[in-house]
Amino acid sequence: MLATDHEYGALDRTWRFICAKRGADYKRMHVSLPIMSRERVIDEIWSGVTPQTRVLFLSHITSPTAIILPIEELIARARERGIITVIDGAHAPGQIDLSLNRLGADFYVGNCHKWMMAPKGSGFLHARREGQQVIEPLVVSWGYESEKPGPSRLIDYTEWQGTRDISAFLAVPAAMEFMRDHGWDKVQERSHELLRRFRQQITDLTGLAPITPDRKDSYAQMAAFPLPPCDGESLQRAMYEEYHTEVPITLWDNQSFIRVSVQAYNDQDDLDALIAGLEELLPKCKRGSH
Repeated sequence: MLATDHEYGALDRTWRFICAKRGADYKRMHVSLPIMSRERVIDEIWSGVTPQTRVLFLSHITSPTAIILPIEELIARARERGIITVIDGAHAPGQIDLSLNRLGADFYVGNCHKWMMAPKGSGFLHARREGQQVIEPLVVSWGYESEKPGPSRLIDYTEWQGTRDISAFLAVPAAMEFMRDHGWDKVQERSHELLRRFRQQITDLTGLAPITPDRKDSYAQMAAFPLPPCDGESLQRAMYEEYHTEVPITLWDNQSFIRVSVQAYNDQDDLDALIAGLEELLPKCKRGSH
């Protein structure tokens, strides 16, 4: 099982759990920063493929580093080698254009409660028809051995799970309609431009170069920026308590990163407040005052 070292921690744990049960190896390839080119990212990931590789697991947009990975090219390579592809699209729907048919992944899972602003708990699993027969229900209910089977065993298995509240799922069409009615392509462009300006502000503040090229195929409405050595937990807490700003600060590969997300309801004042807080708190954080 092949992945990268930029994957979401809970899913790293999930795959290690599954691999331990099945006697498989979970191998994470290092994708080095800064990102210099899509071709180098592809080569770094694909260099881990061996005759034993059965599954390729990738984030569409990474969680700790907010990088748009070149998954389309990797999915195509994997299909040529008979390798199953599983894509974590948690941050993709609503943030970037998404055509599941064009991508051609065997399995793609996405969230609707993040960038589509649907209720928490709403998401989807997309499976190529050729792979649907291998999916088993997490909860065995009336759709298993269905008395009235429909045209899709996948839907029979997963649609009806007893008393589960499906309200969040039913709200997704309304979220999609809201995005259509409010010209979401313009919202995405505006949000990206705000983040692009912030990218220059934080680079000037920290003196640390961005980790991706300044291109829309590298980052969208979310980006991670390296910080100088600091106590990330204390800095995050101080930003919230003193500047009423909630922003994740994480440690990846022994480097602190601040991950900034810009949505329709954010404006330049929000980003200016974030910079003002960092200007005051970063020097104290380095001295250990927070």
